[in-house]
Amino acid sequence: MNSPAPNLAPGRRSEHLREAIEERIATGVYPPGTRLDESVLAAEFAVSRTPIREALIQLTSEGLVDMRPRRGAVVVDLPPQRLCEMFEVMAELEAMCARLAARRIGIEEESALLAAHAASQEARDRGDPDAYFYLNEQFHQLIYAASHNEFLTEQAMQLQRRLRPYRRLQLRVRDRVRNSFDEHSGIIEAIRGGDGEKAAQLLREHVTVQGERFGDLIASLNLLREGHGGKSRKQGAPGRVGLAGG
Repeated sequence: MNSPAPNLAPGRRSEHLREAIEERIATGVYPPGTRLDESVLAAEFAVSRTPIREALIQLTSEGLVDMRPRRGAVVVDLPPQRLCEMFEVMAELEAMCARLAARRIGIEEESALLAAHAASQEARDRGDPDAYFYLNEQFHQLIYAASHNEFLTEQAMQLQRRLRPYRRLQLRVRDRVRNSFDEHSGIIEAIRGGDGEKAAQLLREHVTVQGERFGDLIASLNLLREGHGGKSRKQGAPGRVGLAGG
């Protein structure tokens, strides 16, 4: 669990709380369907309800939390078809970032991308999917930035943030971390070689997956819900549709 919020200015305090609650959502502490009680959160973080309410409003604007009449804030539980649609868009946004990065990446940006890739290899070798998750996020964000298109970067970051809990679960599927790292290697090679079309294709394929991997992700999500008992509502098994990975 996170420690109580530090002594920050009011606006910064709500931002700190937003980040902390978002992290709990991403890590499954608050799985989809969980009711986020302002009083309980205020006690846990040793703050008043006001910054908690502000943080929940921010999370609502990001699409991670839904404010419901008479029930308050609830962690969004996306239906399978909606997840599929969102990840399809994510794949196209990231492909566009890769295509532009292959043309525009600078020397320092390339070095940072290689460093992130090397660090993720260490996490892969340790068999640590949680450490890999954060390095994976960094890897993708460096590609966004290397596109040198601020609007595109903003859109990719916004959708990446909203899909964090699901991308994290995806990395827990057997062999996904190892496969993800190998795919990153090919993407880096294409970007460094200036091959925008290949970089876009590889990153799109890296993010987009079909069939069994989607079923694995939904099965993991259902286990997460069941593991938190009454904190979240359960959902039946979905159909076999496409989704995206990390």
